[in-house]
Amino acid sequence: MAKVKPKNNVEIKKMEAAGKLAAETLDMIAEHVKPGVSTEELNTLCHNFIVERGGIPAPLNYRGFPKSVCTSKNEVICHGIPSEEDILADGDIVNIDVTAIVDGFHGDTSRMFFVGNVSKERQQLVKDTYDAMMLGINTVRSGSMLSDIGKAIQEFAEAKGYGVVRDYCGHGIGRIFHEQPMVLHYDPKDPRLDMRLRKGMTFTIEPMINVGTYDGITLDDDWTVITADGKDSAQFEHTIVVTDTGCEILTKSPKGLDCPPYSA
Repeated sequence: MAKVKPKNNVEIKKMEAAGKLAAETLDMIAEHVKPGVSTEELNTLCHNFIVERGGIPAPLNYRGFPKSVCTSKNEVICHGIPSEEDILADGDIVNIDVTAIVDGFHGDTSRMFFVGNVSKERQQLVKDTYDAMMLGINTVRSGSMLSDIGKAIQEFAEAKGYGVVRDYCGHGIGRIFHEQPMVLHYDPKDPRLDMRLRKGMTFTIEPMINVGTYDGITLDDDWTVITADGKDSAQFEHTIVVTDTGCEILTKSPKGLDCPPYSA
């Protein structure tokens, strides 16, 4: 594992501002996620919201990605490209992934949304994925091990019969969109991929949980990743900073909308 330099107080303040804008963007878009709306419309709304507040949507043109957010629906694991032809339908679940740059620093977060009347099975997947992310977040504190995050997520998800995606992971973040450390959402049982966490480290935790196999297939657009068996997938993501006693979530919803309400 490469050496990771913790952020100082000035840098963390800037990351707080970026994280807040990213979270506010997802709060804003919530009311627009409904049947009949295209993912391109969601992209435009998010883009304008970020830019009007002095931010920059980091995904736009990042390594050739053509849009300002990712919209990943149902069997799409991640990196779904918004499109005018991709229309939300009643019963869909969709992840919207937002990264805002403010004053040179990144805030990265994603959230699941229900579209209309969603089945109990899909609601359960979404709730379990959120809970898995929070279990990983709750292991974090100065002195804990990076691998504790993946262990907690994997044990919880696999006990419920889910597959935990291996090919994509959380990541360090700051001035650079993706930096060290790599944050795996499973336990690789490899000390070369592990490290002790220290106060001031900033990274994302963003488990992708599949109803079936953890394997994915990348489509011909070179971005969209779908489950290999066509079953549903869900994801949540927060940017966090390590503290002495735990961690602070920098992308928490100001409106308390981090997870859609689950109907038992």
